[in-house]
Amino acid sequence: MPTGKVRYWAAAKEAAGIAEEAFEADTLGDLMTKITADREELARVVRRSSFLVNGDPVGRREHSAVSLPEGAVVEILPPFAGG
Repeated sequence: MPTGKVRYWAAAKEAAGIAEEAFEADTLGDLMTKITADREELARVVRRSSFLVNGDPVGRREHSAVSLPEGAVVEILPPFAGG
């Protein structure tokens, strides 16, 4: 199973209580399930967020269809206000 790092930004960072953490997951869907288990506020923020995998936007792709390569960096980007 691939390992990597998830980085939280803005409200996701606040909800997670950390800026980043290591993960082990095959897909973005698996990762989202793991990081939001028993973290209701983070789950709420994640539902509204955009994601980058190694700098590439996930867009509207189904999270369970987004494979995570070994060493992936997943960034969780909540909606930002302002310019």
